[in-house]
Amino acid sequence: MAHRRTKLFFVVCALCYVLSAIAGKSYYDILQVPKGASEEQIKRAYRKLALKYHPDKNQGNEEANKRFSEISNAYEVLADGEKRNIYDRYGEEGLKQHAASGGRGGGMGMNIQDIFSQFFGGGGGMEEEEKIPKGDDVVVELDASLEDLYMGGSLKVWREKNVLKPAPGKRRCNCRNEVYHKQIGPGMYQQMTEQVCEQCPNVKFEREGYFVTVDIEKGMQDGQEVTFYEDGEPMIDGEAGDLRFRIRTAPHDLFRREGNDLHATITITLVQALVGFEKSLKHLDEHLVEIGTKGITKPKEVRKFKGEGMPLHFSTKKGDLYVTFEVLFPTSLTEDQKTNIQKILG
Repeated sequence: MAHRRTKLFFVVCALCYVLSAIAGKSYYDILQVPKGASEEQIKRAYRKLALKYHPDKNQGNEEANKRFSEISNAYEVLADGEKRNIYDRYGEEGLKQHAASGGRGGGMGMNIQDIFSQFFGGGGGMEEEEKIPKGDDVVVELDASLEDLYMGGSLKVWREKNVLKPAPGKRRCNCRNEVYHKQIGPGMYQQMTEQVCEQCPNVKFEREGYFVTVDIEKGMQDGQEVTFYEDGEPMIDGEAGDLRFRIRTAPHDLFRREGNDLHATITITLVQALVGFEKSLKHLDEHLVEIGTKGITKPKEVRKFKGEGMPLHFSTKKGDLYVTFEVLFPTSLTEDQKTNIQKILG
């Protein structure tokens, strides 16, 4: 009976893990590291993200505070070997069941500020990291649609890069200069330096390709970047550079973006310009904006629709929509039409 309950527990955990993976981001996605990331990769990713989204740097920004909490929870689990193993096999539900049975839980066991302080030390963690040789960063200009920038979305991008693989033989590595003193006469010494190296397994570069999923956040601006840490060019005996996707707004058939505002140009007939009209504009999320009027519309007239622009990044506010009206004049008029217009307008 006990064996059946244990088996059922693992089945339930596994099912919950699958459902949670479908529902939201994994801890690896939150820290922007691959599932097989080393302990050092996880630490470096946490350091960079925690400093970026720390509440002291983002006061009043609820979205940034939420991200900081997610980052801290993810690090608490992935930095602990036991919790990480349970999470990899059974997901968050497995961690909860583990905690309920007397083990250490995941994601909620420590205050997020305690995690930050423990990682960086009581002084706030602004000290410089030890300098490690680093490969080149790879910067990719990424065209994001206005729809994704308005509602949020994701893009799959094919990525090819050099990957370090084992190779036959040995190589010199971890070379350093050592100082020693050489006697050149009675009571006379000369300071000398000598390069000392270790012997390491040889490596080679191989080209590999895979898809990278880039999350586009609502309201991101041109020039903002989505960074995948240590996914740039590799460095032998060092850490890889970063892969940075630089956001660029793709052209749109109807809307033009300027900062947080949207601009659109609509053509109406001369009759509509004179007597008014009813018209709606389909927005990026397909909701309708009523732009009609009962009054007269002048050629090139611009009307502002407050709060119908782009969402501000990490904010609930939105910019405005500016609609420019072009009036379509007839190419010719009959004599009778001219006479009638003169009677009406003269």
